[in-house]
Amino acid sequence: MSSSIAPIEERRLLGIGLMLGAYFLFVCLDSSAKWLGLVGLPALQIMFVRYAVHFGLAAAINLPRKGLSLLHTNNLRLEMLRAAALVGSTLCNFTAVRYLPLTVTGAIGFTVPLIVTAMSVFFLHETVGWRRWTAIGVGFLGVLIIVRPGTEVFHPATLLSMGGAVCYASYAMLTRRLAGVDSAGTQQFYGAALPTVVLAPFALLTWVWPTNPVDWTVLALIGVIGFSGHQFITVAHRFAPASALAPFAYVQILFFTAISWLVFNQPPDMWLYIGAPIVMASGLYIWMRERALAKPVSPSTEEV
Repeated sequence: MSSSIAPIEERRLLGIGLMLGAYFLFVCLDSSAKWLGLVGLPALQIMFVRYAVHFGLAAAINLPRKGLSLLHTNNLRLEMLRAAALVGSTLCNFTAVRYLPLTVTGAIGFTVPLIVTAMSVFFLHETVGWRRWTAIGVGFLGVLIIVRPGTEVFHPATLLSMGGAVCYASYAMLTRRLAGVDSAGTQQFYGAALPTVVLAPFALLTWVWPTNPVDWTVLALIGVIGFSGHQFITVAHRFAPASALAPFAYVQILFFTAISWLVFNQPPDMWLYIGAPIVMASGLYIWMRERALAKPVSPSTEEV
């Protein structure tokens, strides 16, 4: 093993702390996108800045160490599909948060482990028993309680949020497929580079300049926040196993609730208090079931 690669250490409390920090940063990422959307900046521009800054930071850190080998991929098709799924997830989510409370989009995001488990049957040829299928069904029942389709409170942006969850689940599946194929640095490079290149012409055509220092600051920091969150997660997995870190994804609902209430004056309604615990309990049951079966834990929900 190269001496430049940091060794795995058993420091679970530090790993958990870093993971909680990452989840807080991802909530801040959603909040920043919502803030910029409400002040009139186009979603494609926000996405472009988010990925362009991420790409710049990733290149600045990895290129001096790895050189052009960073660009070498053993499966360019999977890398492109993974990047496309990431763009789809971000576009759906950044658009949905303009119209929905963060607590709603956050709760819908918790369906990602459920979707990953369902998709693993078709894409990874894994076997999912009736217990986990039941948990998946119960989890989506919780989503229906939150969004209440057919009522006057239902917003079409809910469909975008669900689409974002499906795209992110696809991204997670493709990341699993690329494990052992390309290095994490290469995956991060393409995951940021391709969205930056694709989004650039669309973002520049509809560009809107921020009008005050606060909006400038939020726009400038959005890429740094996203990159830092991913770095926190990477380091956290060096100090604690994924099975120990996965359940802490659900702490995000506390962050979502606090920021939604304090910053955007959108407190959660009673239906979220009923539906969100159902979704979270379903995800936790699947996590416990997969641990009992000694299978890899489905990827946690993380904003990209």
